[in-house]
Amino acid sequence: MNNNSKILVVEDDLNLGFLLAEFLEETGFQVKLCRDAKTALQAITRQKFDLCVLDIMMPFMDGFELAKKIKLSHKALPFLFLTAKSRKEDKLKGYELGAEDYILKPFEEQEFLCKIKVILRRNQKPATAPLPEQFQFGSFAFDYKLMELRQGETVARLTEKENEVLRLLCLHQNRILKREEAVERIYGKKDYFLGRSFDVFISKLRKRFQVDPSIKIENVFKVGFIFQVPEPKN
Repeated sequence: MNNNSKILVVEDDLNLGFLLAEFLEETGFQVKLCRDAKTALQAITRQKFDLCVLDIMMPFMDGFELAKKIKLSHKALPFLFLTAKSRKEDKLKGYELGAEDYILKPFEEQEFLCKIKVILRRNQKPATAPLPEQFQFGSFAFDYKLMELRQGETVARLTEKENEVLRLLCLHQNRILKREEAVERIYGKKDYFLGRSFDVFISKLRKRFQVDPSIKIENVFKVGFIFQVPEPKN
């Protein structure tokens, strides 16, 4: 969890709002305090937040309505309710709206802090390493960024789809690449006719590799393909 996480606190009781903001800032968070739903929605459009802490009983627009608007415009933004409304019906409504938690006032500060950390940790996207863009196999060198397939002094410029298909094959060298998964990765969905289009690009790549017998795109019946390339020498 990043301790520089930005938290939006929406609380119409200024005394409690300032206390909350001060407590969270002392813990290392960046905090924006808003007194009502209107200024909260304006703040959300202007800057990125990692979590919203919402009161429910506010003038003009209550926290439930505010939560609905947040879900419409910022679906991935997590929020919790911090409220004095203790009825079971209100709790259920809060969770049905997608709240990560429903905390009753008065609350214990350290427990509140722990719950916030858990929510942030749960919603934190894991860092992913960038996919490689250059590959060497057999007598070929492939540059995904330049869309080039090079063999010695001969350079072939690939089409956009050929480029995508070849990188997918390179990322699965010497192991099965399932056809349905490959089609979905390239086109964003599974479809019979898109599958036939994918097969056309496989055929085009096969023709490009005919000059090097160590390179093969082998069919695996009813499963997919194996991009067979020589194993690198140690």
